[in-house]
Amino acid sequence: MQAYILIQTEIGRSAKVARETSVLPGVESSEVLTGGYDVISRVTAVDVDQLGRLVADGIQAVEGITRTVTCPVIHL
Repeated sequence: MQAYILIQTEIGRSAKVARETSVLPGVESSEVLTGGYDVISRVTAVDVDQLGRLVADGIQAVEGITRTVTCPVIHL
């Protein structure tokens, strides 16, 4: 499964967070944004449990992140 992770960071930390999240296993890309979120990451996981571990143990462990929103991709 694939998902987009919307990330809010502490002020001045978006580039650092994008760099650090981009090298995590399962993360395909991380880009800096403007607007309501500071970084967006596209991730791939085998199932929802692996996705949860990737977000909770990997992405949210990066220093400077204040909030994440996980948006799973669906295929209609």
